[in-house]
Amino acid sequence: MTESKINKITSEDLHNTHEFNNKTEENINERSQKRSDRSKLANSPTIYPTNNSNNNTGNNMNQEQVEMTAFDSTPDSGMYDYRMSLEKLKDELSKFGLTANQSKVYIYLGKYGSKTAPEACRALKIPRTETYHLLTTLQNKGIVSATFQHPIRFSALPLDKAVWVLVNAEKERVKSLEKQEKEIVELWNGIPDFNIGPVEQKEDKFQMLQGANQINSKIHDMISKSAEEILVLGSEKDFLRFYHSDFLSPLNDIESDVKILTACSEKTLYIFDEVDKKDVKLMPVDIKEDICFIIRDDELVFFMKNASQPAQNAMAMWTNSNAMVQSMRLLFNSVWSKSKKIFP
Repeated sequence: MTESKINKITSEDLHNTHEFNNKTEENINERSQKRSDRSKLANSPTIYPTNNSNNNTGNNMNQEQVEMTAFDSTPDSGMYDYRMSLEKLKDELSKFGLTANQSKVYIYLGKYGSKTAPEACRALKIPRTETYHLLTTLQNKGIVSATFQHPIRFSALPLDKAVWVLVNAEKERVKSLEKQEKEIVELWNGIPDFNIGPVEQKEDKFQMLQGANQINSKIHDMISKSAEEILVLGSEKDFLRFYHSDFLSPLNDIESDVKILTACSEKTLYIFDEVDKKDVKLMPVDIKEDICFIIRDDELVFFMKNASQPAQNAMAMWTNSNAMVQSMRLLFNSVWSKSKKIFP
């Protein structure tokens, strides 16, 4: 083989090798770019396909990736006023035994229509596992229903019906507890007292009462027991609260000496229709309206917050402290002597 041929072959081989290397480098770069794209996709927020998303384009999927709701609205958004209403509604639903997230899911389904669990999970930004748990709990409470289709869609019961269901469930729970009272008392009495020390002397005790339920329960317990004297002092708002909690009605049926000092106006005198009129007097105008207390013999319930506060924020203190009971009794008797009968 001549030298010219050798040089020609070598030149062609080098050219082919150069082209092969270029193609190889291009393939490597292409594969690297694909891996990079897949990595970005894996690190992006998870997109859950909806019921009809099998043939959707990428644009449709991006539209379903994040659903903005009133829960996410900012102060500069037109939906911010609704967000404040939603927060207040959540607080109101808590009175019916719903947690904050249970209320959030119920409101979302009620205002945005039937949804799948992944849709609720994305929109409300609640972990997927917790979302399923919340939906199951709301189903058990009877205020959310589910379909048999796949994927399962959840719907909320109308609010009026949902409240009715929750209230009746609570009534049934209370009835069940009342039926168990006798059994529990028998179990308690069947266990002997193990205190073998000296008999304890009477000590002054205090108990903080939070919320209308605790306060009303304590007051009813006080007036249900026989007493020599019951003294009540309060503003018009206080007595409206007493009236709606059925506190005043039993006062006319007991043999105790009852005295009532009030700041009620003529438009609210109906409050005392079932009370002996001679037991009611109108407080002088110089007495502050934020004072309210009830004395039963050696017990005192003193309200720490005015009746204008929401019922769940009401706070009172119960005590059998002789010093405090006597102090408030002296105050009551002093005001009573300066007050005029409210009825002729």
